[in-house]
Amino acid sequence: MKKILKYTFAGLMGCTALTSCLDSSLETSPTDSMSGTTLLANANSALIPLNGIYRSMYASWSPAANEHQSFGINSYALMADVMGDDMIMDAMGSGWFWYDCIYNVKSRYTSTAWRSYDIWNCYYTWISNANYILAAEETMSGASADVNYVIGQAYAIRAYSYFMLAQNFARTYKGHESDPCCPIYTEPTVAGTEGQPRSTVQQVYDLVTSDIQKAVEKLSAAPAQTHKTHIDASVAYGIQARIALTMEDWNLAKTAAHNAIEASGCTVLPAETIKGLNDATLSNVMWGAPIQNDQTSGYASFFAHMDPNVAYANSARKQINKDLYDNIMLPTDERKCWWDPTDTNSERGAEAGYQQVKFSFSDYTVWMGDYVWMRVEEMYLTAAEAECMLGEEDAAKQDLYAVMSQRVEGYSTTKTGTALGKTSSDRTGSLREEIIDQRRIELWGEYGRIWDLRRLRQGFRRTAAQGWPAAALLNNRPTDDPECYMWVLTIPQTEFDGNVNMDLSQDQNPIDDYK
Repeated sequence: MKKILKYTFAGLMGCTALTSCLDSSLETSPTDSMSGTTLLANANSALIPLNGIYRSMYASWSPAANEHQSFGINSYALMADVMGDDMIMDAMGSGWFWYDCIYNVKSRYTSTAWRSYDIWNCYYTWISNANYILAAEETMSGASADVNYVIGQAYAIRAYSYFMLAQNFARTYKGHESDPCCPIYTEPTVAGTEGQPRSTVQQVYDLVTSDIQKAVEKLSAAPAQTHKTHIDASVAYGIQARIALTMEDWNLAKTAAHNAIEASGCTVLPAETIKGLNDATLSNVMWGAPIQNDQTSGYASFFAHMDPNVAYANSARKQINKDLYDNIMLPTDERKCWWDPTDTNSERGAEAGYQQVKFSFSDYTVWMGDYVWMRVEEMYLTAAEAECMLGEEDAAKQDLYAVMSQRVEGYSTTKTGTALGKTSSDRTGSLREEIIDQRRIELWGEYGRIWDLRRLRQGFRRTAAQGWPAAALLNNRPTDDPECYMWVLTIPQTEFDGNVNMDLSQDQNPIDDYK
């Protein structure tokens, strides 16, 4: 790993800015501060801090004592999956992700070694770096297409980061627009910068939608994706589709998803072809991180928690909900190869869920395996749901079929309607439920199930029959109430310590399940 230059910004709770260039094709090490004239003078040099942001999206860089469950985008998707109903943690194991699974992290907001600080620090770090790049937009030299490539990515990173902060530190958008969310910073911050108060959910989403639209416009006038880690126009459209889906802006979700599909040139691949999901160069991958030999992070990595050949994953096996596998997934679904019902290595034997084999190291002896952050299959499913909600059921079925034709031979559906049950176990038989079911199966371990449950305003109940261990059943918690604060993280104490416009007694999220 090349040198990492660090800067702290008081307004962002002292978060650390990572500005190293780590893509193999960009060998120049940064020699000036982010705010200086060298790094951001032209589009080519601005790629240095930009690549530093991307490096931290798959590197382990969180504070000590938390680094083995903090490795960028995949770690938060895994966190959000074990918080839901479909990814079973078979046991506590070494403890990593277990406390997310059993909802026992919110009271630990005073520590820098737990999830609240980890996520807050991560996204505000990306925001602070993006703000420095965006501040140079008017003075950055270079071909306009190259400048658009850099500035467009910075807008997309800032949009994505604020979107994910809103996903974790506030209730979902629809119906909670006036709820408090997170502070907004759009200018570079330095020591002494005054902290901002919490903005509302609506204000944060206003910025997010504005930023991602600017990203789309600039990246549409920029060169094609230089590295798979980079956000190009197709990925920006994909992020826009995710945001619109959460906001229930069905027309935009449909349009953005179709634009993402077209701009990416990606194709849906057979289930067996992508088993392992460790190759970011596959033709269905829109965005991901090809991991190089010198950039692996050992136990502090996604596959270390998924591949049972490794101790962490072996002692805390990740399994699929039996009900999802046995009763919702069609018997001829080729995705069944992503799980192994015959694996008896769990200490709980037949009572356990079904062991996952969807994710594995490409070579676990040297910790090798690429990270995948966005696949084209997601975009088809997003478009299908949006079309269903718009009453365009024929179009919805066509987009659903684009995925399912590669999953179930002869697939078709006659379902109709948009009704969903109060919980994921309450079945309605609607077309929207069918689309969501396929999303649950297709994006298992990739997207973060709890974020879908929240936007759908749908609760869940874990049962032993599904394969859950008794310690994770959450019988005395309101998992069936989507309006509760159970899955809204607490804000870290460090923010209150360093921000004069944040009052712990008034601005902290509820530590308990209800306000």
